[in-house]
Amino acid sequence: MPGPLTGIRVLDLTRVLAGPLCTMALGDLGADVIKVERPGTGDETRGWGPPFDAAGESAYFLAVNRNKLSVALDLDLEADRGILLRLLGGADVVVDNFLPGTLERRGLDPVALLRVHPRLTWCTLTGFDTDPSRPGYDFVVQAESGWMAITGEPDGDPMKIGVALADVVAGKDAAVAILGSLVGRATERSAQERRLTVSLAHSAVAALVNVAQNTLVSGAEPMRWGNGHPNLVPYQLFEAADRPLALAVGNDAQWLACCRVLGLEREAADLRFITNAGRVHHRTEVVSAVAAALRGRPAADWLARLGAAGVPVGVVRRVSEALADVAADPGHGIPPRPPAGIRRPPPHLDQHGAAVRRLGWEACSIPSA
Repeated sequence: MPGPLTGIRVLDLTRVLAGPLCTMALGDLGADVIKVERPGTGDETRGWGPPFDAAGESAYFLAVNRNKLSVALDLDLEADRGILLRLLGGADVVVDNFLPGTLERRGLDPVALLRVHPRLTWCTLTGFDTDPSRPGYDFVVQAESGWMAITGEPDGDPMKIGVALADVVAGKDAAVAILGSLVGRATERSAQERRLTVSLAHSAVAALVNVAQNTLVSGAEPMRWGNGHPNLVPYQLFEAADRPLALAVGNDAQWLACCRVLGLEREAADLRFITNAGRVHHRTEVVSAVAAALRGRPAADWLARLGAAGVPVGVVRRVSEALADVAADPGHGIPPRPPAGIRRPPPHLDQHGAAVRRLGWEACSIPSA
């Protein structure tokens, strides 16, 4: 079925993760996406491995580049800049993550081009709002955005998240901003309004959500809680008799249900623990009682008993176990939810170069292109 963005044309001038994830999301929704890459090397994540698949493509590149055509263009060459300008003239959206001045030095000024093309939206992903010339790498952003200060064991070192989540959040923020701009095309909008900028640092700080608000409201510096939660108790990892168990009591009714299942009659009747605020205040006592009870049975027993009582609980699964729940495959990755879909595998470098040079955007209509 045609996606909701069928007919929308996206020129992808990005590489690595945040930008490619953004443009892949638009492609999943039906947009035609042409990815422009450097001749010879292409997107540097093509070399970020192992692992590589049988065709030599890195798993990293495959993760965020489906539903795209690839053309290799050297923007230092006038002829290739001419091809880019022709593509840009038929595009609805341009997404780039070049450092400031890179395009302008080659005669490709986004602001000037937006004035020439009144229906065009241009989104630039950058690392830092305060200094856009700094390269935006996820690990550095996680360090400077406050994430690492609140991640890890209380008495351990600051720790990054296991996924490049600052890139992921920024990519999704960019996709949302672009979709909003496309909807806004129904009314006349200035070049400035169609010039979007999304930074990894801003997206990461905004993603602190309740932790940021805790700081703003209390004035206190957040601490690291390991697998605990600053605002909810019990809401952390516990050890069952055989494997770790994630227990997430989110309200007072769930607390009482949890107590009934665990046999904690005394704790259920204790007025100090009847509200979440009280449980947070008496965190050590509550956690100790729950931990002692959970050690008495295997995780599968607790999953069944607590699940039946409506208490959120889960086991710590390996990545391979989690992937078994989705229809993922090595070529296309994890499929998107409808109305998005997969139409093309990730492209080889310049796989569609000849067709794009000859036909421009019409190359997207060739099924085998």
